[in-house]
Amino acid sequence: MTASGRRRCTLALTVVVVVGALAGAVLRPGAGSASPPPGVPGDEGGTPLLRDVLEATGRGYVQARTALARSQARQARLATELREVQDRIAELGPEIDLLARNAYRTGRIGPVLALLNSSSTDDFLERARGLETMALWDNHRLHELNQARERASRAKLALDAEVTEARRQVAVMQRQKREAERALALVGGRSTGGFVAADSPVARPAPRNGDGSWPRQSCGRADPTTSGCVTPRTLHAYTEARRAGFKRYTSCYRPGGPYEHPKGRACDFSSAPGGFGGDAHGADKTYGNNLAAFFVRNADRLGVLYVIWYRQIWFPATGWKSYGASHGDPSSDHTNHVHLSLL
Repeated sequence: MTASGRRRCTLALTVVVVVGALAGAVLRPGAGSASPPPGVPGDEGGTPLLRDVLEATGRGYVQARTALARSQARQARLATELREVQDRIAELGPEIDLLARNAYRTGRIGPVLALLNSSSTDDFLERARGLETMALWDNHRLHELNQARERASRAKLALDAEVTEARRQVAVMQRQKREAERALALVGGRSTGGFVAADSPVARPAPRNGDGSWPRQSCGRADPTTSGCVTPRTLHAYTEARRAGFKRYTSCYRPGGPYEHPKGRACDFSSAPGGFGGDAHGADKTYGNNLAAFFVRNADRLGVLYVIWYRQIWFPATGWKSYGASHGDPSSDHTNHVHLSLL
């Protein structure tokens, strides 16, 4: 083969390799493809900083809200105890006043004279027993009054401490709310009407700790939607959504990517029956609206961290806000699926 022929063959081979590489890049999922393959939501938008802030402030806000609820419950119990003790002190007041007047009027002479004026030994003993009974009764009433006053003092101190704790938790919630709003402002977060429905189904509550807080959970349960794992709370939310009638395609665990998917704390619920496609319209959008509203209504029962649907995000501290942290496609705009993140 001549030199010019060898150059033509080399050029042709190079063109074939380049065209093949370009074709592979176009066809390969995640490498410039226009939409993610079925069952994979793809890049859901947002920035790592935004997601970190939302998670941190979300947890902080919910923890503070739970602590506030506990403090308010303790305040109610202490206030009831204080009222009961004060009522008992008021009941004992007249009796104590009578004891004080009798003691002032008779001093020690009265009881002694009563014994000396006894007509017989039996009468003396009987009067002595009566005086002893009166003394015991008086001492009992005085002891009860002192105890009641001590209980009232302790209850008042504890109640004051709980009021201080409640104020501290409110301040924490306000701080977390401001931080969340600043983070959302970076992606154009404005208050919206959101997706709320008073007649959404009521979910069964997920288990909590004895003090009402949410337990830390690891990705230890089999994910019914993938071959991965989810937390028990995520599995509970998924089960409750299906029990409420939301049974369309869902994908929870992913080994990589944004949000809480790799931790087993997030699920993507497709608005279309067959998987993640284009923007939802008509009945598919109504389905997504209803599902988002279901999660918001049951946020405190399920342990919801946030919900994203149709360019809007619901956050416990802020309510529904517009959400522009996207790339203009259905997955990152969340117009083809409802994203749920859990504590």
